[in-house]
Amino acid sequence: MKLGIIGLPQSGKTTIYNALTRGNTPTTASAGRIEVHTAVVDVPDPRVTKLSGMFNPRKTIYTKVTYADIAGLEAGSAKSGITGQLLNQLNQMEGLILVVRGFTDDNVMHPNGSIDPMRDAENMLTELLLNDLIAVERKLEKLIDERKKGGTDKTINARQTELFEKLQKTLSDNKPLRSMEFTHDEQRELASYGLLTRKPILTVFNMGEGQTAPDVEDKLDHPSVALMGKLEMEIAQLSAEDAAVFMEEYGIKELSLSRMINLSYDLLQVQTFFTVGEDEVRAWTTRRGATAQESAAEIHTDLQRGFVRAEVVAYEDLISLGSMNEAKAKGKLRLEGKEYPVKDGDIMHIRSSL
Repeated sequence: MKLGIIGLPQSGKTTIYNALTRGNTPTTASAGRIEVHTAVVDVPDPRVTKLSGMFNPRKTIYTKVTYADIAGLEAGSAKSGITGQLLNQLNQMEGLILVVRGFTDDNVMHPNGSIDPMRDAENMLTELLLNDLIAVERKLEKLIDERKKGGTDKTINARQTELFEKLQKTLSDNKPLRSMEFTHDEQRELASYGLLTRKPILTVFNMGEGQTAPDVEDKLDHPSVALMGKLEMEIAQLSAEDAAVFMEEYGIKELSLSRMINLSYDLLQVQTFFTVGEDEVRAWTTRRGATAQESAAEIHTDLQRGFVRAEVVAYEDLISLGSMNEAKAKGKLRLEGKEYPVKDGDIMHIRSSL
């Protein structure tokens, strides 16, 4: 998973990035300059820890998520379409995290002169939508020009024109492209166009201590969360013992790292399955609804090509029964075919002919 963190200058993007990655990247940067900081973070999962204790493997491997702190996107960036290095960075992301400032700080001026989280969120979402509208309209102009000149496949031109006219209508109605449903062929067609509103997005309201998050009911078409970025960044720099004291003092039950990763999984519609053994206990990520054969490719493409059967046991069943032998004896370890829909927490061993 690769998620890009974006937002206006002075919104606390890098603060959130540091809280998520337990990093210490400087939180000041030159406005308008494109800077990208990237960190790969283990996904905390108590199930992996529990399985590792059961099998005592040589290696224990958690799933990972990559966060990229992308500076350079400001109000007005999309007037002529986002281009160059910034668009390239945004295109590489599977999803976007939009950080919106809710905290007050007399020493940190807001670029718009006042604190208004919903205004800033709506403005940034409009920037993304405007970028897509410009890109779509340029493509339509090119298709019309190609049709007039001839020499291109009329069937392909007509199909693309119809698709991009639908995109234009949706964007002109002020709706993001993620609100549309696309066929597999349409998804492949659009993959190279850098349309940012197709990407899933999560808005993070970066609040100060004691501040109340804005009411977003019926105002956003996607998930949002409020957290105290500066406080959580400071906690992330502490030892586990000191962090526990701080969290108890401020009534924080869970750090943003865990909360945001859970939300990221929901955002990207992915889930976790496990492989276990004496050599390795490992967590893998697969999309929700993926079959056993499709999920086998996450381990190795040979396992997908030579897929025969999957031995499957639910995590809860294995933990409650205490061993694979007991799970097998109780009928909880079962054989599943290639079309079996993998469930979150499944423990699998793939049988392959290769």
